[in-house]
Order: sequence, then structure tokens, then C-alpha cells
Amino acid sequence: MKRILTAVLMLLFVSAPAFAQQSTPSIPFDSVPHPLVLPVGWNFGEASGVAVNSKGHVFVFSRGNTSGPAYAATAAQLLEFDQNGKYVREIGRGLYAWSFAHTVKIDASDNIWATDKGSDMVVKFTPDGRVAMVFGRKQEASDEGTGPLKHPNPPLPAEAGRFRQVTDIAWDKAGNGYISDGYINSRIAKVDKNGKWLMSWGGPGDGPGQFNTPHTIAVDAKGLVYVGDRANGRIQVFDGSGNFIRQIVIDVPVPPNAVMAIGNPPKPDATPGPNKTQSSGSPWAICITPPPHQVLYSADAYPGRIYKLSLDGNVLGVLGSSGKGLKQFGWIHEMACPSENVLYVAEVLNWRVQKLILHPRP
Repeated sequence: MKRILTAVLMLLFVSAPAFAQQSTPSIPFDSVPHPLVLPVGWNFGEASGVAVNSKGHVFVFSRGNTSGPAYAATAAQLLEFDQNGKYVREIGRGLYAWSFAHTVKIDASDNIWATDKGSDMVVKFTPDGRVAMVFGRKQEASDEGTGPLKHPNPPLPAEAGRFRQVTDIAWDKAGNGYISDGYINSRIAKVDKNGKWLMSWGGPGDGPGQFNTPHTIAVDAKGLVYVGDRANGRIQVFDGSGNFIRQIVIDVPVPPNAVMAIGNPPKPDATPGPNKTQSSGSPWAICITPPPHQVLYSADAYPGRIYKLSLDGNVLGVLGSSGKGLKQFGWIHEMACPSENVLYVAEVLNWRVQKLILHPRP
């Protein structure tokens, strides 16, 4: 009887994963050459974050080495470009929270939010670039033993208001923020529009509502929270109170000529291990398009594709592959999707942002 009950529970848990589609359509697309123009002599570092505001301005969070070390070289620079790709300004130059850039997001009021993995902080800027709120706290450079966080197993207990290698943020219509916290705590934190800590859910593991590196997060128009649970190779969906709704596992066959962007390719007969970070379909970056007709985009590192999905997880199409040329990708770390057929993708390995124009078949 116990075995039957266990089998039933497993079926319930995986009943809404993904749809293994043997004939997933390829979406034709173009990459706009030189979509963002930096000042003469400037270059991006690892482009870890990209976002677009209501005016079409593009924000890039780049791992550029901007100052000397406190306990490590600062690798975070937040840059803004106008709707034509012309450089506008640097935001937060020399900011105390800058350490190791992770993602940048724009909320409904055009406030700019940056998550910094190295300082364990989330910073809200007003549209004119002034710091409005800070979440978390950076380690003190004067403290003995200050340095990159360790990853003990089991991890130390999480604390309210503190983050450990935070990764991303998204909001619902009421302005509540959902913060993915991240490489160590493996949980989701919820704060209200005034910055008050409301709750958190999750913890390390691979069961429903558990995470292994919640790396990317988005909220749809109904207030459902989509968490890219990267090392578990899935997207988990919750309501705003952290109740598990379903999971999405992207299962699209890997082309026989697929290559790794970096590192050794998997063996043909290899099965994914407990860490699925490099597995096909594993969500490194997700974004949801604006209403009324919303779709979900997700990007993996291998074979380096972007997947277009309905919000219930049905794979509608796929585009791209690993590489260094235009229309190829090197570890997409964040995506912005201001419309269904326009994507901005920030690449860690290729040190760039591409603007993609999709041409879906009628």
C-alpha cells in the first residue's frame, strides 16, 4: 500500500512538467548588429543582466572590474542606453553594494533594481538613479575572515532580511517583491512595496517547493510566481503565498551537432546527475512578456537555446544554439522580453547583449 501511495504522489508531482515534443518548431529570428553603443574605449565585462523600461531604455549589469579590492576586485557596473542604443549614463558608480553583478530588473514605475551576488544585496534606484531602498547587508571588509561565502553542507540556517548570494527579483501587481535567494539559502523571499519583509519559502532540496539554486524569477499577470530552479533543471510555479502549483520541465531533443559553449560535452549515454545546471532545458534565465497575451521564455546553457512556452509549460518553439557569432549564445544569464517578438539577452561568456527580433511562422 505504501508503494502505491508513493507512486500516486510522484505522478501528482510530475503531472504538469513539460511536454516532450519531438517536433518542436524552430523560430526564425534575427540579431540586430551593434544594438548598444558604448563610449569609445569602453567594453562590457561579463554581461550578467539586462532590462528594458517603459521608454525602451536598456539597462545592462556588467561584470566590469571597476575598482580595487575590499576582499576581492569589484565586478559590477550598471549602464543605461536609450531606445536607439546610445549610451546614456552609468548608475551607482562606486556604489558600496557593488561586488559581483547578477541581474537588473525594472519595475512598473521604472525604478531600477540590481541584485549583486557578491555583496548579498538588492538595491532599488529611482528612475533618476538615486538609491531608494537596500535589502540585505554586505560583509564588513574590516572583519576577520571576510571573504567569499562558503557553501557548507548542510547549509547554515537562513535569516530573515539577509541574503546569501542573491540572484533575482520580480513583482506582482500590488508591488510585492519576490527575491530569489539564491546559491546558498535556496529560497524565495517576499517583501511588500514599502520594503517590509513578509515571508520566505523553500530551502535546499529537489522536492516540490525546494530549490537547488533558484537563479531567475518572474511573475505573471495573475500573480503566479515562476522560479527558474536551475540546478534541479526545472521551473517551479507558486502562488503569491508560496504554495506550489506545478512544475515545468523542458524536454526538447538535443541536436546531434550540439556543442558546449565551454567545458567538456556530456557523454552520449550520460544521464543528468543531481546538479542539472548544464542539462538541456535547465533554466538559466526566464522572462514573461507583458499582458494581455503572455508567454514565457527560458534559456539554457547547453545546447544554448531559447525556448518559447505557454504559461502552462507547453513548448511553442525554440531558437539559437551555443557559439560566438550573432544568433548564437554563450551562457545567457538574463533576458528581457518587452514584447513577444523582441528579446534582449545578456551573455556571460561572450561579454555582450544581443537584441533579437523573432519572426514566428503564421
